[in-house]
Amino acid sequence: MISLGIESTSHTFGVGVVEDGRVLSEERDVFVPPMGSGIHPKHAAEHHINVVEGVIERALESAKISLENVDIISFSQGPGLPPCLQVGLVAAKTLSEVTKKPMYGVNHCVAHIEIGRLLTGVHDPVVLYISGGNTQVISFASGRYRVFGETEDIPIGNALDVFARRAGLGYPGGPKVEEIAKSGKYVELPYVVKGMDLSFTGIVTDAIRKLKTHPVNDVAFSLQENTFSMLAEVSERAMAQLEKSELLVIGGVASNKRLAEILDTMTKERGGKVYVVPTRYAGDNGAMIAYTGLLEAKNGWKPLGLNANFIQKWRTDAVEVTWYEK
Repeated sequence: MISLGIESTSHTFGVGVVEDGRVLSEERDVFVPPMGSGIHPKHAAEHHINVVEGVIERALESAKISLENVDIISFSQGPGLPPCLQVGLVAAKTLSEVTKKPMYGVNHCVAHIEIGRLLTGVHDPVVLYISGGNTQVISFASGRYRVFGETEDIPIGNALDVFARRAGLGYPGGPKVEEIAKSGKYVELPYVVKGMDLSFTGIVTDAIRKLKTHPVNDVAFSLQENTFSMLAEVSERAMAQLEKSELLVIGGVASNKRLAEILDTMTKERGGKVYVVPTRYAGDNGAMIAYTGLLEAKNGWKPLGLNANFIQKWRTDAVEVTWYEK
């Protein structure tokens, strides 16, 4: 069975083609906001509208198939920015109507987990989901991905982006912060963990304030060390509570090498192992949507009708996961 997946929750318009457990293609076009500004939903949606046809064509060409070969259409139904979700929804409906193929709505967060499980071969992990829009500690229990801890304010990816903008580093902020932090040394910043939950706003505020008195590379280094140590702490606590030895790291921030080092040290000390989704699939992509749509189609989910809508606030733990095998 072949699935074409459409991702459009935020800055990325991506299309992937997956046949069973094999990725045939993954193409994307990313909206880049002007220097010093964040993602404006309307502008991101306009970008998606302009590239939708070309990205779909590239994905089909890369997969070496035609639209007629596709068995199902999958799309990111939520959570995300409404104008961006709308573009993907309309594209999916159009393809479904033209091809007469069934359409499946995919939870964006669950899709990140599933592509991570597929590509790393992890068995039954604690999941650290870290991106521009999400920061959650997750694990499967009783038919759903349960959230055991999460950010109380902004996600880690957003925190790094906010700091990078105020420091004049550009967008996306995460890679910029990671690069200059390599030459930095530690200055004191807040460290905020509340049980299994985290808070990043106060740390970012203090980091921005310290740019007036400290070199930017020192502040960037300290911001990473504190926030990444916080992520390691809550991940380790979840692994201990759930008696699990595997940690799967997913989402755009998963590509950060310093974070991988910290988590690798933590899991090894516990006699466990960290699995990091491959960099190409860490950020938003259509392949993860295509693959999760396949899982839904093969495990009892009913296709959506053309009256379907997006779900702006669709939590990870609101999805019934009918395909999970420990």
